Amino acid sequence: MRPATATATAVTTILGAGAAAVAAGRYASDAALKAAPGRSLPADRRLTVHATAAGQVTLTRSFSALRPGTYGLAGPDVHAVVGPVVEGASAAADTVVRRLERVIHGLLEPGAKVRLTTELYDGDPGSDLGLDHREVEIPGELGTLPAWYVPGARRTWVITVHGLGTTRAHPMNLMGFLHRHRFPVLDLAYRGDPGAPRSADGLSHFGASEWRDVDAALRHALRYGAANVILHGWSTGATMALLAAVESPLRDRISGLVLDSPVLDWPVTLRALAAARGVPAALLPLAVRAAQGRTGMSGAPLLDTSVPDALRTPTLILHGPDDSIAPWGPSRELVARRPDLVSLHAVAQAPHAAMWNADPARYEETLRRFLTPLM
Repeated sequence: MRPATATATAVTTILGAGAAAVAAGRYASDAALKAAPGRSLPADRRLTVHATAAGQVTLTRSFSALRPGTYGLAGPDVHAVVGPVVEGASAAADTVVRRLERVIHGLLEPGAKVRLTTELYDGDPGSDLGLDHREVEIPGELGTLPAWYVPGARRTWVITVHGLGTTRAHPMNLMGFLHRHRFPVLDLAYRGDPGAPRSADGLSHFGASEWRDVDAALRHALRYGAANVILHGWSTGATMALLAAVESPLRDRISGLVLDSPVLDWPVTLRALAAARGVPAALLPLAVRAAQGRTGMSGAPLLDTSVPDALRTPTLILHGPDDSIAPWGPSRELVARRPDLVSLHAVAQAPHAAMWNADPARYEETLRRFLTPLM
């Protein structure tokens, strides 16, 4: 082969390989960057309903079906709430019986395919909880952001921010608790959510840009009567709350942070999501690099930035060792680095952002103790 021809062939091969790598990286990163709100996380495996009885439902036996606590049970045209496992109630080795708390809508029938979900509700605070509320519109960086406002007597408001795989229905799990303690609640839908504007690239930035929507909600709360605000976020919503607490010009009005399963190392979370959705291990490094190129995000974990030192807000983290989406090691490290401000409530046997679901009573008591001096 002539030298010029050989060189051209080599260049073409390299370019072809490079294009293939770019395409593979985009494909792999899509598994996490384009995760739609309300789409189940990979850990939420489908289960079959085998039988129902008064106050009970029999499900396919699996690790998820055996989780302790209270969960939503969601499938096509049905949403129910299940409580703990009923010990000794199943006569078969391949099934498990859980307490059936209520069916919110639809029919729960044998043969139905369902998933356990962190979201107990799928309506709004009025239809599902009987709470007086109104839909408000918050001027945001990209456009109008919808939110539910539930009034309360206190001048300290709580802004709730959902995370990966959920919608603003997720914070409704705690809305009754917050209402009983007379907190006004602003439950935010942010960029990419139903009814909210999309980012220009249509991708999740794991809180790196979305936190500015939390800042918009903070401005709204202060404009309409809040003296101070507590931010309560789950998953990437917790990341958004943390970034708002150190970046917002109004950060001095944030009196407390509650971070449930915070995503503090987004490349780790991206790899976990991509792997769980079937992306081959060989493509995971390409997924991270592609995500950086597509979003402009830094690859550094938050703990390697100025965030830990810049934090000035009392912070409660609720997290546990069984979170496979956002491992709790960085949460423990943040507590170790800032023991003056940050405390950790560990929750065992809880998947990502399901710390309340695993043990509602202990979660709410821990939260009550944290919030009491901030009221």
